[in-house]
Order: sequence, then structure tokens, then C-alpha cells
Amino acid sequence: MNYETRLTANQGVELLSEEEAARQARRRRLMIGVVALIAVAFAGLLAYRAFFGGAGTDAAPSQAMPVVTVIQPGQQAVDHVISVTGTLAARREMPVGVAGEGGMVSRVLVEPGQWVSAGQVLATIDRSVQVQTNAQLAAQINVARADARLAQSELDRAQSLVSRGFISKADVDRRTATRDSAVARVRVAEASLGESRARTDRLDIRAPEAGMVLTRNVEPGQVVSSGSGVLFRMAKGGEMELLARLSETDLSGLPVGAQAAVTPVGTDRSFTGRVWQVSPVIDPATRQGIARLALPYDPAIRPGGFATARIVRGTQQQPLLPESAVLSDEKGNFVYLVGKGNKVERRPVTTGTVTATGIAITSGLNGTEKVVMRAGGFLNPGETVKPALAGKN
Repeated sequence: MNYETRLTANQGVELLSEEEAARQARRRRLMIGVVALIAVAFAGLLAYRAFFGGAGTDAAPSQAMPVVTVIQPGQQAVDHVISVTGTLAARREMPVGVAGEGGMVSRVLVEPGQWVSAGQVLATIDRSVQVQTNAQLAAQINVARADARLAQSELDRAQSLVSRGFISKADVDRRTATRDSAVARVRVAEASLGESRARTDRLDIRAPEAGMVLTRNVEPGQVVSSGSGVLFRMAKGGEMELLARLSETDLSGLPVGAQAAVTPVGTDRSFTGRVWQVSPVIDPATRQGIARLALPYDPAIRPGGFATARIVRGTQQQPLLPESAVLSDEKGNFVYLVGKGNKVERRPVTTGTVTATGIAITSGLNGTEKVVMRAGGFLNPGETVKPALAGKN
């Protein structure tokens, strides 16, 4: 059997068994644990009293109630902001193609990003054949005019001789008809030349309105026709927009003219826009509609890009609370109030817009209540507290 020695009170030596030594070690560890637990509990009590402003341990029971800071939020003007995402696009996109017969492109005169005026030539198509046709028609006009002058001269001579009886009235009528026919042929030839010139002019691909060229899909040497599709895309006046997708709830009360701050992806710059059109239909698959936000031109706004926006739907009078005052659990959002008899009450609320100064409360409060600003997690409904109004001693 193992033994160990210890000094007795009279400095004698006593032998202890191994089992007894183990029991004494366990008792020492237990006593140390109890002392540590008491110390932790005492420190927690001191922290609780210091946090809630309670009195010392020797204070009266009426002074030992925790002090909580409360606020009476009242009613404040709160902007109802809707956060949305969408795609940037030209407000009025103009596709430009071949309006005439087409042919081989001889020159392309513009590049994407370039500003053009109304009627400016964007590209030209070879017109060598049309030039010769126009020259031929111009010559035919000269021939018709010569015939018309000759017919008029013969008619004039006939009219001078009919009174003398050298020419009958029937001959005069025939010469008159010949003159009229010659004049008509002149007009036909002039009309043919005008038509040919108009067709030739349509070989110039022109900008329908002033604006900015977005895309170019044609190169010199390419053969194009009316079936070639879109050769250029333009933004009328350089005006841009954001096609923002909103839920049908947000879309229903969105007014035309509402202001918005639009931030394209890839930049920290925001641009001021306004709602200029609200979609009259809702997509049955997504339950969303489109709000179109007009934007001024800026190189950072690129059609086809992605952007976020904050639309100010309107301003309402609502209570505004700091974020520390609003709590939530499985039942939803709520706040703690200090009611009659300084008793803590739980009040469910509905939150609205989150601003830089706090959270708007859309329902549950009228603004006259005393709302606990912080430390609500340490309170329980029915607990008696000592309220201290924020900003006052």
C-alpha cells in the first residue's frame, strides 16, 4: 500500500493513504471553483448595476430599479425610398439602315460615341451607275424641251396664217395638240430625273435626328440592301434612361416625376434622374413592372450596363427610432415601452425606410410613447424601471 507523509500540527510526520490524498485534492479543487463562481457572479452584479445606473448595495429598494434611457420620437418627415436595380439604355434608340436600293458601301464617316446632327451622312454607297442614269435622263429633258420649242413655233406660225385662209382651223388644232404633247414629255422627263436623283440621294445613309452614335455594324466594301438590318444605332439627343424593375406593390403608387439617385455598376458616382414613365402592365411571370428613369448624358452611363437606384417615392410623417431601439425575434419586430407605473411593455411594430438617422416606423407607434433606446435585450415585459428621457439629466 502507497503512503505519503505530511507534517502534523506538532511538526510530527503522519503517513496518508493514496485514496485520502486524492479526496483532499478534489475538495481543494471544488472550493477553488466555488470561490471563482462567486467572484464571477459578484462581478456580473456590479456590471449590471453600473450599466443601468442602479444604486449601491446599501441603497433603498426604491432606488435599486434599473435606469433606462427612453425617447419620445414624435412625428418626422421621412422620405419613402425604394431601392431598385435595372439596365441602362438609350431613352429613344434609333436604328438606322438602308432606305434605298443599296449597293456596295464606299465610305463610313462616323464612329461609336460620336455626336451627329440631323441629316448628317453616316455612310455612302457607290453610285456610279446612278450617276450615268441621271445624266441620261437630263439629256432626255433637253430633247423634250427642244421638241416642245419646235412645236410651239409651228403653232405660232399656223395661228398667224389661219386668218389669211392659208391654213384651216383643223391644222391649228393639230399643231396645238402636238405642242401640248411635247410640253407633257418635258414634264415626264423632269419627273423621271427627279425620281432618279431622289433614289441616288437615298444611297447616303443619314442620321434621322441629332444624337450620339451607339453602334456601327457596317464597313467599307460591304454590300448592303434594305434587308441588311440595322447598320447604326443612335441615342436621340444623347438621352439615357434606367429601366428599373419594381414589384407591383411599389409600382402602384410611384408618381411620374419622382426623383432618384442612380449609380452605375463600376463607379461610385451617382446621377440624378426622374421617373418619366411607369409601365401600365405587370409581367405575370415575375409580378414586376418597369419604371423608366430619365438620365442626362454622361460618359459613365453606358447603354446595356447595370445600375442601382434609390427612388424617393414620397414624404410621410412617421416616428423615427434609432436602430438600437428596434428588436426582433421569431414573432417579428418590436420595441419596449415604459408605460403606466414605469412598467416595461412590449409593442410589435412595422418598420419602413432605413435612413442614416434611424428606422421609420410605419405602424405600431404614434410618436408619443416612451421607447427604450437601448438595452432592451436585458428587459422583460412587466419589469419596473426608472426612465430617463434622452438628452436630459
